[in-house]
Amino acid sequence: MRPDALNPYFAAVTDLSGIGPKLARPFGRLLGRPEGARVLDLLLHLPSSTLDRRARPTIAQLAAGDLATLRVHVDRHVPTPPGSRAPYRVYAHDETGDLALIFFAADRRRMEHMLPVGEDRWVSGTVQMYDGLPQIVHPDRVLDDAGIARLPPVEPVYPLVEGLGQGHVRRAIAGALQKTGPLPDWGSLPGAPEFHAALAGIHQPQDTADATPAGTGWRRLAYDELLAGQLALALVRARTVRKTGRPVTGTGVLTAKLLQALPFALTSSQETALEAIRADLGSGNRMLRLLQGDVGSGKTVVALLAAATVIEAGHQAAIMAPTEILARQHLKTIAPLAEAAGIRVAVLTGREKGKARGALLDALMQGEIDLVIGTHALFQEGVGFRDLALAIVDEQHRFGVHQRLALAAKGEAVDVLVMTATPIPRTLVLTYFGDMDSSELREKPKGRKPIDTRMVAMDRLDEVIARLGHALQEGRRVYWICPLVEESETSDLAAAQERFEDLRQHFGAAVGLVHGKMKGAEKDAAMAAFARGETRILVATTVVEVGVDVPEASIIVIEHAERFGLAQLHQLRGRVGRGDVASTCLLVYRRPLGEVARARLEALRESDDGFFLAEKDLELRGEGDLLGTRQSGLPGFRVARLEVHGDLLERARAEARAVVAADPDLLGERGRALRLLLHIFERDVAVKLLEAG
Repeated sequence: MRPDALNPYFAAVTDLSGIGPKLARPFGRLLGRPEGARVLDLLLHLPSSTLDRRARPTIAQLAAGDLATLRVHVDRHVPTPPGSRAPYRVYAHDETGDLALIFFAADRRRMEHMLPVGEDRWVSGTVQMYDGLPQIVHPDRVLDDAGIARLPPVEPVYPLVEGLGQGHVRRAIAGALQKTGPLPDWGSLPGAPEFHAALAGIHQPQDTADATPAGTGWRRLAYDELLAGQLALALVRARTVRKTGRPVTGTGVLTAKLLQALPFALTSSQETALEAIRADLGSGNRMLRLLQGDVGSGKTVVALLAAATVIEAGHQAAIMAPTEILARQHLKTIAPLAEAAGIRVAVLTGREKGKARGALLDALMQGEIDLVIGTHALFQEGVGFRDLALAIVDEQHRFGVHQRLALAAKGEAVDVLVMTATPIPRTLVLTYFGDMDSSELREKPKGRKPIDTRMVAMDRLDEVIARLGHALQEGRRVYWICPLVEESETSDLAAAQERFEDLRQHFGAAVGLVHGKMKGAEKDAAMAAFARGETRILVATTVVEVGVDVPEASIIVIEHAERFGLAQLHQLRGRVGRGDVASTCLLVYRRPLGEVARARLEALRESDDGFFLAEKDLELRGEGDLLGTRQSGLPGFRVARLEVHGDLLERARAEARAVVAADPDLLGERGRALRLLLHIFERDVAVKLLEAG
């Protein structure tokens, strides 16, 4: 139930005067709520810039491009001749010079009423120069003395959609500010204005700085939004950890066998991560830990050793991956090691059907399977465990908090380990995984050779194909990644299909194809043929991005590399360099390259450190694109800009944890005010947790 104090904020925009059904539609589009925008959505639609009308120059002081507001005397009108497309001109002057005002498709009577000859008027607009004479085309404002006295000195400028002008948005926001009022104070930044006053200060600025992300009002709202996010995470953590864990201590028997079966020694960061995980498992609290590791840093081995600890203690473990390809890839890595240690492993995806599926589910319930690897099929109804103690979630950013909790609910006090092969910048770890402790695998396994990364323009594609011919003669294998086309999967597919047919003309049956539209079995068959060397060039969309392991592949061509994000390019590049042959990554781009795209490709060429590249990607792209939050339903920000407000994040996290420690159900006076904050920024997971007690 939403508190009554928020009703004016959550009222429909159509409750505001001047917004009927006709305007409601473009407002719905503008505010990202086609089903019906609310007053709150309007108030959180913040300006993109401002018009500063405080400059009052004379005509002699005008320069092209200035936004100027000046007082002039109207001299004469030159109306548009009948049938002509020439503009309507009005000439005016002040004591320093002459000015022309230009109007297209103007009505003469309206012009003479607005700019009467022989009278003074204030005009405001952007100055242009024409034959040495300053002119303003379609002034934003033409006002008398009374009108200029009412004109705000600084006016916000808003992002728009078709069907809305600045006037529509400004009037609607003025109405929204009148309809709403102050709220109980939940405490924010010291010295910051109250929540409603902060909104008013941004939408009715006295200075241009008031309507920028660095202004005090905007910083207040940004902190509120970050605090709401951190509070939601802290509540999830408190609820998950408070249902206290059960200490799990392994015997070390299976661990010793696994370490013996490994063809290499663990890196020191793998050792450190395992120590932290075992300490979590052995404590009385439930584990919630994020394990970040760069491409090929050995997360799967850490996951298996963590699983071995709970299996030694007589419990079960599960690994959940976002795709079937990835689940089977984990199985391929784990199965030989598990067999050597005597760990019973099974795989469960949507492909297991009928009797085989029934038998597998029975074995899981009876405890005859120690470790199950699967897709989201694992947390569906009908899947039960005899005693699940550890849930390992791979590529967490593809799953929401709900799915993580659903898998953890399959057992009693289940410990959760989350893994990602996309290193995440520190600010984003706090933003999206603030409820978790974090471990990082920063070292590459020994023997990994650096990858030679080069940029090649699209018009040199023939040379690339010729070089591939030589590489195939040397027995090399090649990934050819086709571009991502945002609008539709079919265009991705068309690009891959076309490239596949083109390469087939050069290399015949040595070319294979894999894409997202294929059925699971077809994908696996295409991958297997490539892994066995039956096909030597694999044309693919980004389905090979994560986890696919063919050590013999030593060349990757990424077509239209400028369309990919930096983290994703780094992921794709990590598909090669896994064997003992020197590997190459060719970034094929179309000229001319934009500034950001060039910076991205050059960063990739210069570094193979995923953590450095993740920070660089954040700097170049912004947080929403980075984790795919636009698609994945993770909470993107409406107000906070991490590049401006990142310094507030640690503070918000510390405050959220202190609040939840002192008042875990948010029942005190401040706690009740903070519930309003959770509603305002729609951290529904936390609100539902509170209501469920």
